[in-house]
Amino acid sequence: MPVVPPTHSVERSLRRAGAQVVVGLDEVGRGSWAGPVTVGAAVTGLRKPPDGLTDSKLLTVRRRGALAPLLADWVTAYALGHASAQECDELGMTAALRLAAVRALEALPVRPDAVILDGKHDYLGGPWQVRTVIKGDQSCICVSAASVLAKVHRDALMAEIGESHPEYGFADNAGYPSPVHRAALEELGPTEHHRLSWSYLDALPKWRHLKRERTFAGADEQLTLGF
Repeated sequence: MPVVPPTHSVERSLRRAGAQVVVGLDEVGRGSWAGPVTVGAAVTGLRKPPDGLTDSKLLTVRRRGALAPLLADWVTAYALGHASAQECDELGMTAALRLAAVRALEALPVRPDAVILDGKHDYLGGPWQVRTVIKGDQSCICVSAASVLAKVHRDALMAEIGESHPEYGFADNAGYPSPVHRAALEELGPTEHHRLSWSYLDALPKWRHLKRERTFAGADEQLTLGF
């Protein structure tokens, strides 16, 4: 089934409502066992994007890698924000996502009047004016751009981390569940880059004592993927 290209439709509606600067936000790393959760923020204006832009998950690694530098030159502005594995453990995923998003927004050279947020849950909240869009990473140009930039940057970061921990295969799995990652965890246990409140530790008797109990409120358990 052909992929429908993203548009500026939502951004135009926000502009008609008075927003001058509209930013798209998308996250990557939410379901990862290791590494930060990363939020990309992109301001694109209403210009035509580079060909082939869509949700990063629908693009091959090679295509994402070729598209990211084109986007970095094309966007009006972009920034990335991270919340570390330790912050994910301490805060829970919803609060960690908000922290990463705020860091990205505050790193932009302009303050947005409105934010288009991928998904149906507003993890950002006030004082930002937020419009949530289900599958916004496929349908909204600025969110698609944020998606690709965040994914490529985080994948590169995880590959760099993986140079010190080659057994875990971070260059290939970016910290997400995989057979190689699972086998390394069973044998070697978690590194300093792993999230220790995630449920994968329940299936590791040798390392279960390292698990951090969750003390924060919120319905984050569905985000802590196990084996």
